[in-house]
This record gives sequence, C-alpha cells and structure tokens, in this order.
Amino acid sequence: MEFEGQVALVTGGSRGIGRAIAVKLAEEGCDIALNYRSATDEAQQVAEHIAKLGRRVELIQGDVSDPDVPRQVVSGVRAAFGRLDVLVNNAGITRDELLVNQSLKDIRDVVDTNLVAPMLMVQAAAGVMLRRRYGRIVNISSSAASKPGRGQSNYAAAKGGLEAFTKAMAVELASRNILVNAVAPGVIRTDMTETIRGRAEDEIMGRLLVKSYAEPETIADAVAYLASPRNTYTTGEVLHIDGGLKMA
Repeated sequence: MEFEGQVALVTGGSRGIGRAIAVKLAEEGCDIALNYRSATDEAQQVAEHIAKLGRRVELIQGDVSDPDVPRQVVSGVRAAFGRLDVLVNNAGITRDELLVNQSLKDIRDVVDTNLVAPMLMVQAAAGVMLRRRYGRIVNISSSAASKPGRGQSNYAAAKGGLEAFTKAMAVELASRNILVNAVAPGVIRTDMTETIRGRAEDEIMGRLLVKSYAEPETIADAVAYLASPRNTYTTGEVLHIDGGLKMA
C-alpha cells in the first residue's frame, strides 16, 4: 500500500465526496483524521467502515469556518498520530441565490467555509509538514469557479479564490517537497447537488459531454493520486473532473 504509515486529514468527511475520499485513502493504507461539523451519526459510520479496513481513524468535530478551529483540528491530529502527511480541504457549503437577493451572511458564510477555512487549514498544516519536508495538499474546488451557474456568485468567487490560493501555495511550498493541487468536480451525485440536479437536470445534461453524473468515488480516485507519494511532479494544478462541462 503506497500510503502505508501516512496520516491524512479530510475536512467535511462525514458524507458525499469527503466520505469517498477518506475511505479511498484508507483503502490505500492511510490512517485517517476525519473532520466533520455536525453529522455525528454519519461520521461515526464512516469511522467504523475505515476501522474495518484495518486503519486507525480519529473523529475530530469542528466547524472549520470558525477561525479558531483549523489550528485546533491540526493540533488534534498531531496529538492522535504525531504526524500529518496529507490534507484534503473538502468541507464546503452553498447558499445559491441571485446576488441582489443575497444577504451579507450568505456571502460571508460561503466565502468563510469555501475559501478562508482552507487557507487557515493550510496555514496550520504547513507548520507540521514543513518540519518533515514532506506533504501533499489537495483542495476541492468546483466547476463553478470557471463555469458558474445562475445564483452562484458567492460560491464561484470563493472557489475561484481557492484555485488561485492553490497556485500561490504551490509556489511557496514546493521547495520543501509539499505539493499543492486542486480538484474541480462538476455535478457529482451527492446530497449537496440533489436540489440542483432536480431543478435543472435538462440544462445540466445539455452542457455535459459525458451524459451522466459522476459518483463521489470518481473524485476520490483523482485525489488519491494527487495526494500519493507517486505524485512527485504535479503541483499548482487544477484538475477538472466534470464530464466536459467546462468545454460546453
């Protein structure tokens, strides 16, 4: 197993894409620190699944949009495992609405969760990784960063900023063998996208070159490569996994 002995921290890991990533990394040999905000039952189910794979798993509850939480989460990982090799910034929210109708709270909540929280997570995690001169960081962006839908101005701005931040961190950290990349999913079959898929399925299918939705495991496979020791030469990239949506 190529991740044997490594520790991965996955934020927003209780369901959807985060769950798939945590399970995939565990299957490949990683011990897992699973961060979640409030879905305790779901997080516990993921932890039990990972434990059955023979990997260590620690649940670390906390809302990463709270500026005090990212450093607390990383401290919890260090206390439990003594190391941190992989960080996957997956936690995210949407508050879709036309900008003229968006409240300041909706704007701030989306930007804080999807952009500020990953920045603070990387700031905390990099302190651990720099000392070991090794790390892999994968930020989960979205096709909305380059192909936003109606009512996604706050989300698109946050994810676009996340992609720019990914490139900036790649520049800052490459000399210490810390590679930073992003994955930008399109419409994935998760609870988070259920409303969008139900409301605009014909429009979405019309924009996809591959006429189907991807499963969370598809994203997890891509993250696993970017996070792996095999990846020695890819950094500062945004990998679009969107069924050709960005080309439409």
